[in-house]
Amino acid sequence: MPESTDASRPPRDRPWVMRTYAGHSSAAASNALYRRNLDKGQTGLSVAFDLPTQTGYDPDHVLARGEVGKVGVPISHIGDMRALFADIPLSRMNTSMTINATAMWLLALYQVAAEEQAEAAGEDPASAVRALAGTTQNDIIKEYLSRGTYVFAPGPSLRLITDMVTYTVTDIPKWNPINICSYHLQEAGATPVQEIAYAMCTAIAVLDAVRDSGQVPPERFGEVVARISFFVNAGVRFVEEMCKMRAFVQLWDELTRERYGVTDDKARRFRYGVQVNSLGLTEAQPENNVQRIVLEMLAVTLSKDARARAVQLPAWNEALGLPRPWDQQWSLRIQQVLAYESDLLEYDDLFEGSTVVAAKVAELVEGARAEIDRVQAMGGAVPAVEGGYMKSELVASHSRRRQRIELGEDVVVGVNAFETTEPNPLTADLDAAIQSVDPGVEAAAVAAVRAWRDERDADPARRERAASALARLKADATSDVNLMAATLECARAGLTTGEWAGALREVFGEFRAPTGVSGSVGVGAGSAALTDVRAKVAGLSEELGEKLRVLVGKPGLDGHSNGAEQVAVRARDAGFEVIYQGIRLTPEQIVAAAVAEDVHLVGISILSGSHMELVPEVLDRLREAGAGDVPVIVGGIIPEADAVRLKALGVAEVFTPKDFGLNDIMSRFVDVIRVSRGLAADAAAPAHA
Repeated sequence: MPESTDASRPPRDRPWVMRTYAGHSSAAASNALYRRNLDKGQTGLSVAFDLPTQTGYDPDHVLARGEVGKVGVPISHIGDMRALFADIPLSRMNTSMTINATAMWLLALYQVAAEEQAEAAGEDPASAVRALAGTTQNDIIKEYLSRGTYVFAPGPSLRLITDMVTYTVTDIPKWNPINICSYHLQEAGATPVQEIAYAMCTAIAVLDAVRDSGQVPPERFGEVVARISFFVNAGVRFVEEMCKMRAFVQLWDELTRERYGVTDDKARRFRYGVQVNSLGLTEAQPENNVQRIVLEMLAVTLSKDARARAVQLPAWNEALGLPRPWDQQWSLRIQQVLAYESDLLEYDDLFEGSTVVAAKVAELVEGARAEIDRVQAMGGAVPAVEGGYMKSELVASHSRRRQRIELGEDVVVGVNAFETTEPNPLTADLDAAIQSVDPGVEAAAVAAVRAWRDERDADPARRERAASALARLKADATSDVNLMAATLECARAGLTTGEWAGALREVFGEFRAPTGVSGSVGVGAGSAALTDVRAKVAGLSEELGEKLRVLVGKPGLDGHSNGAEQVAVRARDAGFEVIYQGIRLTPEQIVAAAVAEDVHLVGISILSGSHMELVPEVLDRLREAGAGDVPVIVGGIIPEADAVRLKALGVAEVFTPKDFGLNDIMSRFVDVIRVSRGLAADAAAPAHA
């Protein structure tokens, strides 16, 4: 952008990096989207990977069914990475990759693609690698607590992170090897204090592991600290959120100086990127999401002393489905108006000296220190995850937030207040208001990855190189050798995402994190609305002569379990016996549990868009198991047209984000069970709903 010629105006700070979080269907389609976004003035890339890529499966794995290309781009091998960044010079790009369990693998593919670009241009590949700038999210702790795309147990996962951190410090010095990610903690229910505290505890776990590994000399540890970045959330309570960021800055400076002895002020700087809150985006009156997004952006841009280094904004229609390129452009333009039209970047910090801000920051710092001490007394973040403490705290906190919305204590415009609305022209044609992924994408990806493996293995030399690379990876994984070198060789040898992760699964095993449901206590247990629902549940239980049993299941790779957990907690508080086994189940496993537990109702939760593939399979398998009379309800981000189709296939009820009243949902559970047992539905809604 040109500099101002008006001498009366102060010089402007450089704007933050502007990104949009994007990727879908195929590497080629995502590449075209990236190049269009860069042409529109986007200054960095933020890559969304699909769930199979995030959890280490190839498109043809049974668990990948229905998930390929849905919430991001499928990347199975170096050929896909080449296509993803074709005509985008990686050595001059700033790229953020939202990837955690398989972060080492995706960084290796990214590095090899950069090397190939340099060689094709007649440039030095090593210099191109040293010039790479960007971030791999690589925060596995929050995956156990919120998003669920973990693969391995905390110990091996921390080993992968440690190896990546030490490798990048020496070989890719401009790269941020981890983005400690409190964003999803807020989505899972974290208060500002919990978000700060758990992020800092994760940072302590990572930095301690790197220090104790002995791979970085003590005199270079400041370089490690300087490459640690954070990825945060900003909610609509933007004053509190802005103060949260100032508290983060203060605590990070203290932690890195006092615990790790870093004396360089620049190395201790709190560096963070942000996507503002998606949890608060509403399906009802979705046009209101625009002003929510603007307010949330202000929380991380107004305060110069705690300003984000990079910002990406969700789109107004993300509660409805996948945003279109136009929707992403709208969000980019919001950033550009603030950065280039307003005078924000011409001034020093606007809040320095404010007693109100100082008091709120002090309150948050005090609360976060206390919670950090509590977790450290347990042995740190890893034991607090393995023992279920942090997960249970988040589930309980989320329950309290849901309760406040249900009671109207927290106003959500258009949802629990000011619900009268004019017809919305933006959603008049709902099918056209969101992006749809071609149903042929998955079949194409399956065929492509099989062709890649077949072509590779048809060449004896390539087949041998791939086999040797895989054997080396397994051998190194059983030792304390840094795994980055073996992973790079796997990328160069043409191995696939599933093969790389599968080899490590053989060595490290897999892990199922605590759900946090059994250890949490539902909130508002004495409310009148819940008392009414309990009476309905007890009445039907007495009528049937047995306690009502509900199975809550999450099929496929969708790890966003917050909604399912809240349903499970409220169902238990309402008097149901609840069977909830956590995330990442096959339809076969869900049906087996439903039959074994002789449940009265099966609830399926899917937010990834795979409902039309996975729910019909659950219905079919129930019929095959002789349990076709067990009603199935579905919850998630489900377009109206898909809801109609699901009901036509036999689903009893479909709930979407607009159905925020959990007591009303519990009441509907009872009605659905009554009808399935040939009893008349109780038409009366709870008196206090």
